[in-house]
Amino acid sequence: MVVLTEDSPLTKLVKKGEAEQLARTKGLQTVGDLFEFVPRRYVRPGQLTDLSSLRVGEDVLVVAEVARATSRTMRNRRGKMLTVVLTDDHGHELDVTFFSAYGHEGKLHPGVRGFFVGTIGAYGRRLQLTHPEYELFDDDEQGEAAVEWYRTHRVPVYSTTGKINSLQLRRLVHTALDSVDRIREPVPEPVRSARGLLDRAAALELVHRPRVDDQPSRGLERLKYDEAFVLQTILAQRRKAAETELATPRHPRPGGLLADFDARLPFELTAGQREIGEVLTAELASDRPMHRLLQGEVGSGKTVVALRAMLAAIDAGGQAALLAPTEVLAAQHHRSITAMLGDLALGGMLGGAEHGTTVALLTGSQGATARKRSLLAAASGEAGIVIGTHALIQKHVQFADLALVVVDEQHRFGVEQRDALREKGIRPPHVLVMTATPIPRTVAMTVFGDMETSTLRELPRGRSPISTHVVDGDRPGWVERTWQRVAEEVAKGHQAYVVCPRIGDVDDDALGPAPVGGGRASAGDDEDAWDVDWDDGGDGDGDGDRGPEPPERELTGVYTMLAALRANPALEGVRLEVLHGRLDPDTKEATMRAFAAGDIDVLVATTVIEVGVDVPNASVMVVVDADRFGISQLHQLRGRVGRGSAPGLCLLMTQGAGELAAERLARVAATTDGFELAQVDLVLRREGDVLGARQSGRGNSVRHLRLGRPEDEQVIADAREDAFALVAQDPDLRRHPALAAAVAMRLDEEQAAWLERG
Repeated sequence: MVVLTEDSPLTKLVKKGEAEQLARTKGLQTVGDLFEFVPRRYVRPGQLTDLSSLRVGEDVLVVAEVARATSRTMRNRRGKMLTVVLTDDHGHELDVTFFSAYGHEGKLHPGVRGFFVGTIGAYGRRLQLTHPEYELFDDDEQGEAAVEWYRTHRVPVYSTTGKINSLQLRRLVHTALDSVDRIREPVPEPVRSARGLLDRAAALELVHRPRVDDQPSRGLERLKYDEAFVLQTILAQRRKAAETELATPRHPRPGGLLADFDARLPFELTAGQREIGEVLTAELASDRPMHRLLQGEVGSGKTVVALRAMLAAIDAGGQAALLAPTEVLAAQHHRSITAMLGDLALGGMLGGAEHGTTVALLTGSQGATARKRSLLAAASGEAGIVIGTHALIQKHVQFADLALVVVDEQHRFGVEQRDALREKGIRPPHVLVMTATPIPRTVAMTVFGDMETSTLRELPRGRSPISTHVVDGDRPGWVERTWQRVAEEVAKGHQAYVVCPRIGDVDDDALGPAPVGGGRASAGDDEDAWDVDWDDGGDGDGDGDRGPEPPERELTGVYTMLAALRANPALEGVRLEVLHGRLDPDTKEATMRAFAAGDIDVLVATTVIEVGVDVPNASVMVVVDADRFGISQLHQLRGRVGRGSAPGLCLLMTQGAGELAAERLARVAATTDGFELAQVDLVLRREGDVLGARQSGRGNSVRHLRLGRPEDEQVIADAREDAFALVAQDPDLRRHPALAAAVAMRLDEEQAAWLERG
């Protein structure tokens, strides 16, 4: 027998092609990964499957008894065909067909019981399995030990993957368990003892080879704790490392830019904005780098809080950089911050304030002249604030003295990108991360656990309420009324957004009026727009599966929708334009300026307007194919309306939505509380997606924990307490080599990027 370790590749156990398939479909690359691949349920060999519950197309593992078996010579080919009829305790039947009876005829006789694995088909009106793999409980060929095993153990059922079925996976796991010389134990014995945890070897046996009277859930509890403990150890090490860094203290200067800005504010700061501002001022004055997450509701005034921190950094002689995920958002920040500062942003220019500064914009598609001017302003220190996209982190971008890094919409960036910007400081700069997507406590503990968190819940005075309604796109009258309602708002002097999930082609307008959906999107349509994070209905393994969503239909593009709206009599004379990420920067900027100035009545856009876009006169939004967007994204989108004196209206248009999508839309329509919706989103969506697994390139970032479940939240809290206490005593984990190995393995595989995404 080959001796393996948990780090051994699966090619030591299976053929290369099978190993590649397990890596591609299940994220299993090593023996350790295989141990973490837990069964989705268990069956008792003596308990027969209810065959009446089977459906055509379903991949199944059934426990059944052979009722009868007949073989006959085939007319058109050599050999015999075997037909076996399986039965359950209620007399329901399932046909099994072998087109070659050889090797089966002597085994499958009336009265024998076993597992049968395959895909349910139909022949006539009867369900059938064709050439299934099977194991018989009383098969003498397996030996007495195997026969005895079926009498004393539950049998795990794993989710299938391509040609590798549950029986094969069970055999593979058993071989691995028998071949690994020593199971790694990352949790120290005192912690295990205090928490009443099994040792890991016993937990794996309990999960993968439980006896009839065992409780596999006890083993899974240990695997959940392991997962939480390793993640929290990583976060604790990051927090500990940050405490050893030295930053340049940025002491506030009386009578500087910040004081002038506050004196000119045309509104009163909320209590939350003032309180967080004081915290940021104190942390900027510290010799330890600030590492803080600022989260808040859509429209809660995070940008003002961040701007005040940037001005405090400038008053102390440093510079601030604001990193935004898209050019549209970067340009919007540049426009709004410049407008808020007024002559304070005209430092050194005629008409500028005496101690003003300059606000520079740096994006990847800027013209050479503008780009050179911004680079020089950043390097010389002339620009106190530099706003940009990923272009800011390029090697040739330099700062005179970078004091503060502000990252907007952190979930769009990886830790490597943020750290690349931090490295541009003479000393590690202070960091403020902003997100307009409220983060549930569990996610904050699991993903942002190495950061201090501040939350803005109070909305500024004067914000108008937003009402949200779901529009059934299959009802022509409802659709017609939607566009009439848009026209009514325009007639009142207001403006509207129409959001579509894809760009489409410019010549799509030749297709004529669009239905609610029109033209399927691809992932590469638009780096700004194609960010729909709708749920896929689970993994189909039966664990909480609510049934599949309807087949994908064609999705509406902005150009198709533009043509439809121009042809709609209700919108005659209404000024319409499009906005999406593929437009050249000058066109995008001109379009946004025209919309902000009121020269465009209806903006037909992709989700490029999701965050940061602030046009107070926009009062209505229609989201087309709304079922194709996630809860948090819909909440972000509707936050673009109701920002002025007029009440906001958000209409979620959908067509043929499935059960899960309909529930998402109903939840969004029922409340405007982003924190409540974030918790709902956490429960409805797959954990891997919540933690950024799609960006990480592997399977779910967490395999066992189910964020949103109270019992798992307690596991995370316990693991956090234990991990932080351990790292405080042993930061480098020198006394805990198994834990250090588990941490290194996770960081190596995930490249640490998912830790900073939520």
